[in-house]
Amino acid sequence: MHPMLNIAIRAARSAGDFIARSFESDVDIKAEKKGDNDYVTKIDREAEQIIINKIKQSYPEHSFVGEESGITEGSEDFKWVIDPIDGTTNFVMGVPHFCVSIALFYKGKLDQAVVFDPIRSELFTASKGKGAQMNNYRLRVNQSKELTGTLLGSGFPYKKKENSVEAIERFGKVYEKCGDIRCSGSAALDMAYVAAGRLDGYWEKGIKPWDIAAGELLVKEAGGLVTDFAGGHDHLKKEEAVAGNPKIVQSLVKILK
Repeated sequence: MHPMLNIAIRAARSAGDFIARSFESDVDIKAEKKGDNDYVTKIDREAEQIIINKIKQSYPEHSFVGEESGITEGSEDFKWVIDPIDGTTNFVMGVPHFCVSIALFYKGKLDQAVVFDPIRSELFTASKGKGAQMNNYRLRVNQSKELTGTLLGSGFPYKKKENSVEAIERFGKVYEKCGDIRCSGSAALDMAYVAAGRLDGYWEKGIKPWDIAAGELLVKEAGGLVTDFAGGHDHLKKEEAVAGNPKIVQSLVKILK
């Protein structure tokens, strides 16, 4: 195992244990508004600090981009992108579907990824060129050749509801072609589920790099593709993503672009 992946796993487990204890306790989880329909809790902030501190113990010179803490300057060669709780609304509402997401970029390229579901104790990991695993079992994307009968994941632009008409139109067009669609509230877990073959594909607009960076490497290392809605590679910049095996991505892009 790559040493930096090992550190990321330790950080994710430490934060995940803290999050799970908070979720299962009787303590009132108070949510603060960061923006329209966008929430953060004290648990998010503390979990993110746990992750950063754990990684810094081994790599104090690295840089960080956290959803809650923003940018921590350091080496541009090694940049960690962190979402301490992807699925905060689920967490606040008592829905047990959220995760810790940690990705490492090396010289601008995705290199290591961890997505940890602390409720189910499911650990999804990937190293560039080494494949993707869930609890040490090798992952492969489903090999569906067409959308008919597929189970897909997606989400709505709840932070920018002015884009909802376009999103609902796309949703309807995809729904006509596939088997069914799930909106789970966690982009990172949706991507991990694509890598694990639990979902055939996924698309969403209005997502941030920390939502999907780790999931992207999981999907790619499981034999899949991740593109923007036009089929290009500007998904992080455009804040949109399409994921699945090559044929499913191609079929979704025809509808979404």
